[in-house]
Amino acid sequence: MIDFAVPEDLAAKRVRIRSFVEETVIPYERDPRLTQHGPTDELRQELVEHARSAGLLTVQAPASYGGWEPTHAEQAIIFEASGWSTLGPIAMNCAAPDEGNMFLLNEITTPEQADTYLRPVIEGHQRSVFAMTEPGGAGSDPAQLATSATFDGDQFVINGLKWLITGARGAKTWIIMANLQDNPHMPAGPTLFLTDGDQPGIVIERIMNTMDRNYVEGHGVVRFDNLALPKSALLGEPGQALRYAQLRLAPARLTHCMRWLGAAARAQSIAIDYAKTRTAFGKTLGDHQGVSFMLADNEIALHQCRLTIWHACWILDQGAKGRHESSMAKSFVSEELFKVADRCVQVLGGQGISDETVVEMIFRDMRAFRLYDGPTEVHKFAIGRQLLR
Repeated sequence: MIDFAVPEDLAAKRVRIRSFVEETVIPYERDPRLTQHGPTDELRQELVEHARSAGLLTVQAPASYGGWEPTHAEQAIIFEASGWSTLGPIAMNCAAPDEGNMFLLNEITTPEQADTYLRPVIEGHQRSVFAMTEPGGAGSDPAQLATSATFDGDQFVINGLKWLITGARGAKTWIIMANLQDNPHMPAGPTLFLTDGDQPGIVIERIMNTMDRNYVEGHGVVRFDNLALPKSALLGEPGQALRYAQLRLAPARLTHCMRWLGAAARAQSIAIDYAKTRTAFGKTLGDHQGVSFMLADNEIALHQCRLTIWHACWILDQGAKGRHESSMAKSFVSEELFKVADRCVQVLGGQGISDETVVEMIFRDMRAFRLYDGPTEVHKFAIGRQLLR
């Protein structure tokens, strides 16, 4: 049985987080350190310290690391509240890619790797990257992985080119996917490696100009030039990178949906306030049926998206993998929330395409959400394939 009631303690946490975002985080939305390439690392660290002081840093972490260890369903409530500002998840250290990377690392690192690479990320002292996507094709289809790794029994040597690597500049914890070549020492195939970002052989060629600007330090083009790593850099089992990627992506798709639901609800709130006060043709905009219908469509969409997220979370909390449900949620929610943001721009008119409100930024970032962790078409392909089996 699915219970839609939000327990009192969880509701109190939601209010606490929303208040923190409204009072502490939103004033930073005009900070010049929120650049075209996203928040700078300096801005991120300042926001993180505010969350630390408020007792709201990395609340999704396991209890052993000082977190609240919420269920997926509880995360949905918490992350939606954090997403009321696109800077909220950054402050609370529950933004992508760190949130998904922390989840994966907690599942498959050795104790030594966890102390070196996971704990500092959970504590907000450093950022992480997941280096998978490549210009030649590896991304939505990771089987096209071209970056290679060789192993001689003592060390790995990695070569290849990646791009759209979120937060690459300044990140310390690096998860790298490479195709381990045949060797006599261990199985070959797509493999994950874990290393420090300051290693020689990691070359950040440039930061790409993209339409979104809500991820710290933007998206980088990275070249691995004879990156030499010790045997201890192996993350998990060799040849199992695609399985681990799915382990990370199913819940990560949902956390994207949770955070962007909060942002879309914020845009809707701004549009409603504007429709109540702006007048045209002798009455407020909201009194015109064309505008009120757009707001009504938004409210319906927000409700449907919330229920879709909650159901997928419930599936995961039952112990199921939830790949089918998370794909449905990601494709549906990303498309519907983009429509919500678009209608909010329309209601605001000329103000909607300016930076007079945060709606314009939410709209641009929401467009990119339709691509994060797999574009809608890839998810629909996977859903259709599952249906036809």
